[in-house]
Amino acid sequence: MLKALLGIHGQVVRSAQMGFRYSLYDYRIQQDPYPVYARLRDEAPVYRNEDEDFWSLSRHEDVTAAFRDFRRFSNANGILLEPSVWGPHARTHASFLAMDPPEHTRIRGLVSKAFTPRRVAELEPRVRDIARGHLDRALDGDEFDLVEDFAALLPMDVISELVGVPAADRAELRRLADAIVRHQEGVQDLSSAGRQAVRTLMGYFQGLIEERRRERRNDLVSALLDAAEGDDRLTEGEALGVIFILIAAGNETATNLISNAWHCAWWHLERPSVAFDRIGDWIEETLRLESPAQANGRTATEEFTLHGVTVPAGARTLLVIGSANRDPRAFGDPDRFDLDRDTTAKISFGSGRHYCIGAHLARLETRVALEELTARVSDYTIDESGARRINSPYVRGFACLPTAITSKRG
Repeated sequence: MLKALLGIHGQVVRSAQMGFRYSLYDYRIQQDPYPVYARLRDEAPVYRNEDEDFWSLSRHEDVTAAFRDFRRFSNANGILLEPSVWGPHARTHASFLAMDPPEHTRIRGLVSKAFTPRRVAELEPRVRDIARGHLDRALDGDEFDLVEDFAALLPMDVISELVGVPAADRAELRRLADAIVRHQEGVQDLSSAGRQAVRTLMGYFQGLIEERRRERRNDLVSALLDAAEGDDRLTEGEALGVIFILIAAGNETATNLISNAWHCAWWHLERPSVAFDRIGDWIEETLRLESPAQANGRTATEEFTLHGVTVPAGARTLLVIGSANRDPRAFGDPDRFDLDRDTTAKISFGSGRHYCIGAHLARLETRVALEELTARVSDYTIDESGARRINSPYVRGFACLPTAITSKRG
C-alpha cells in the first residue's frame, strides 16, 4: 500500500511540475489532442489525473500490451469512464464490451455466428446503392457538407437495414446515438441528453426484439435470436446489448472514419486526388493518423508498476489509442500522412480478444463511400472555417465538413 501511495504521489507531483494536464473533458484538448499526447508519451507515459480519477497509458507498446492482457486490464466495468455508464451494470448496454472471458468468449462466439464476414460482404451491393442515392442528392450542386449530407447518413442506413430498423426511425436513432458520444465541456459524465438517449434506445431495441420473437425476418436481430452453440442461445437481454453497441458504436465509427479520411487527404496532401487511386492505403493511414476511436477504458485488476510509476489495483485506466498510433517508437515521422506507410502495427480497432467485431463493416462502408465519391469528384476544397469537430473524449471526427467540389462530367 505504501508503495502504491508513493507512486501516486510521485506521479501527481511530476505532472504538476511539467505544467500540462490531460483531461477527458477539455474541449481544447479534444479539438487537437496530439500535442498533449506527445507530452504524455515523453514525460508521463503512466499519467494520473486525480480530479477525474483515472490513469492513462499512451505509448504504443504499453497500450497494445494492455489490450491483449485481459487478466490485468479488465473490461468488467465497461470501456467508458463516466459514472453513469461505468461499473458492473455496463454490460446491460455494452454487452460483451463490458465482459471478460469466459463470458465474453461465449457472447462474442454466438454473435459471430450471426454477424459473419459473409453477411458483411453480401451487403456491398446494397451499401453501394445507398451511397449512390445519398450522393445523387448531396452532389446536385457544387457544394455539400460531407458529414451532414453523406457520411452521417450512410452508416446508419446500412446498420439499420442490417438490424431491421425501419427507414422512418433512422434519423431519430442517429440523433440519439450522437447524443451519447457528445459531451458538455467540463461535465464528467454523459450529458442528461446522453443518459436519456441510452434509455430511449434500449427501450426501442427491446421493442424490436419482441417483434422478432413473434415473427422472424431476414435481418440481424432474427439471426441473433437464432444463433446457437448446441443448446446455448443469447438471452433477450444479451441480444439487446449486442444490438445497442452495433447501432451506437458501429454508426459513429464509420461516420468518423469517412469524414476523417476526407479531411486527411485535403489537409495533408498537395492534391487530394493523389489518394483517389489508393483508397485502401488512404483508409488505413487515416485509421492510424486520425483514429475514430481515441481511447478505451479498462480496470486494473492488480497493482502494477510501469516506467517507475505504481498504479493500484482497481484503477480506472485509459488506453489512449490516438496517442499509441502516433508513437514515434512504432511509426517513423508519425505526424505525417503517408500513403506508402506500413500501418500494420496500428491498433485503431483495438487488439486481442476485444478487437472490434465491426471492423470489416466499417472498412467496407468507408471503401464504398470513397469509391463512390471519387467516381463523381475530380477535386475538392474544404471550408476549414466552417468545419466543426465532435467534442468527445473517446471518438474523433467531424460534425460538419463543408466541401466545394469539382465534378467529373460525362
